[in-house]
Amino acid sequence: MRKVKFFRSVLLALIAIVVVSPGLAFASQSALNAYTIWSERYANAIFTAFTKDTGIKVNWMRFSSGEVQARLEAEKNNPQVDVVFGNMAEAFVNGIPKGLFEPYVPKGAKDIPDKFKDSKGYWTGVAVDPICFMFNTKFLKEHNLKAPASWYDLLDPAYKGKLQMADARTSGTAMYRILSLVQALGEDEAFKYQKKLNANVQVYTKSGAGGALPIATGQAAGGVFFLVDALEMLQKGYDVTISYPKEGVVAGVEAMGLVMGAKHPELAKKFLDWASTERMQKIYEESKINLIPSNPNVKVSNPMLDMSNINILPLDIQWAGENRERLVERWVNEVLQQ
Repeated sequence: MRKVKFFRSVLLALIAIVVVSPGLAFASQSALNAYTIWSERYANAIFTAFTKDTGIKVNWMRFSSGEVQARLEAEKNNPQVDVVFGNMAEAFVNGIPKGLFEPYVPKGAKDIPDKFKDSKGYWTGVAVDPICFMFNTKFLKEHNLKAPASWYDLLDPAYKGKLQMADARTSGTAMYRILSLVQALGEDEAFKYQKKLNANVQVYTKSGAGGALPIATGQAAGGVFFLVDALEMLQKGYDVTISYPKEGVVAGVEAMGLVMGAKHPELAKKFLDWASTERMQKIYEESKINLIPSNPNVKVSNPMLDMSNINILPLDIQWAGENRERLVERWVNEVLQQ
C-alpha cells in the first residue's frame, strides 16, 4: 500500500509542476476547457460538432481515466478545465467527496434513464460500453484455440506471456476489468484469479486501448478491452475476434460533469446542455464511434452493439466509486507485487 501511495504522490507532484508551468496550460482563456478520456478521433468529432453548432471553441486534452482524476486533484485550488467529458461514472462518484465536481443537471438529461445519471446532477451518462475479450484471430487458429468463452479460458498456458491489458493505476478499462471480475466471481476469488492471470500477461498498458493494436497486428494474442476499442480494430480492417465470458461482464457508463470552481461555468453549462441531447449521441453512428447511447431515443444499426444476448452484470456505481482506490491498491499489492 505504501508503494501505491508513493506512486500516487509522485504522479500528483509531477502534475502540479505542469499546472504551474506557463505555456503548458491552455492558451485561450475565453474558450471552454475540457479533459476527456476518449480517443483523439472520438473527442475531436464531439468537440468540433459543438463548436460548429454554438460557435464556442473548445480547448481539450486527452488522458487515461486515472490521469484525469489525478490532474483534477492536483489542480483543485486552481482548476485548469471547466468540464470532464467521457470519464467513467465511478470516477465522478470517487471525486465528489473530494470536491472535484459540482452539480448541474443538463437541460437535455430528462430523456436519459436514471440509472445513467446522478440524481443530484454531479454526472450525466452519455454512453454505455461493456467489457469484452479481443483476440488475434490468426493466433487462435494457429494454436487450435476457440475464442475465449470464460474468464478461466484466459488462464490457458497457451497464452503465457501473450496477453496485453490495461494498468489499473491509470486506466478506466482496467478498473472495469476488475469490477467485472468482482461481480462475476466475488471479490476474493477475483483477486486469486488475477494472480494466476498475471503469469499470462505480457505487459500492462498505460491506457485502456494501448494493447489493442499490438493484438491486432499479432504482437500479442489477446486481452480485455472496452467494446468500443475492440470494434475500432475491426473497423480498421484487422482480423480480431470479439467474445464475452459466460460468467458475465459489467458495462461502463461514460459520463460528463461540471468541474468545481470552473473558470467558465456558463460555457461549461452550455456544453453539458448540448451534450445531453439526442443530437450529440447521434454523432456516434455518424462518426463510426461504436458506443451504445445512454439516450434510448438514439438508435444504432451495428448488430455488435446489441447486448441482449450478452451476460451484462449489474453494477452499483456508487459502490464502485467509493471502492475505486481500495480495489486499485489491492490489485497492485496482491497482483503486481506478488
